Amino acid sequence: MIDRFVPVAGFVFATAIGIGSLAADEKRQLDAHEHGHGSLNVAISGTTLEMELEVPGADIVGFETEAKSAAQKKTLKAAMKDLRTPAKLFQLPASAGCELKKASVEIEGDSHEEEKHGHHSHEKHAKKEHSHDHHDHGKKSAHKDEEHEASHNEFHVTYQFACAKPSALTVVQFPYFDRFKNAEELEVNIVTDKGQTKFEVSRDKSQISLAGMI
Repeated sequence: MIDRFVPVAGFVFATAIGIGSLAADEKRQLDAHEHGHGSLNVAISGTTLEMELEVPGADIVGFETEAKSAAQKKTLKAAMKDLRTPAKLFQLPASAGCELKKASVEIEGDSHEEEKHGHHSHEKHAKKEHSHDHHDHGKKSAHKDEEHEASHNEFHVTYQFACAKPSALTVVQFPYFDRFKNAEELEVNIVTDKGQTKFEVSRDKSQISLAGMI
């Protein structure tokens, strides 16, 4: 699916207002933590191409808590390596001559336990934990471990490219879905000097056309 292409006067305005608000919208969607669904923000100005990927941990490695077993650590290491190699995930036209300049991969934790309790419940929870301190320190530690297990991790990845011929960026393919089998859909937000639009890509529809947008 593609939304209507909206012209924007000036890339600085588009980046500050357009992709900023799009990223905020996508962040709110990710806060709902819908497995299989992530977001990709793309900004193209002059010869610079920037991409920002935000996706639940389950989509990338199949689990959301901290990697503990040898198998989980091996899976995480391999995923981190591939995330730093965007050519394996997002295929750009070779004629555009895009060279990767920067890549950053971060894992961000999101504790649903804390969100659930809220400010006032935290006070009650703290008193309850204080009471547990006097009666059973072991139970308190176990409770903290359970709370830690409730944390959901998300991957936040950014890339910056220098493209020799940005006008050749007419299509983007997504082998991302072949690499990460748990991923189902990406909401792709595009901002260029000419305007902004939104796509939805999926395992069944893993290509977008940027013709007329660059």
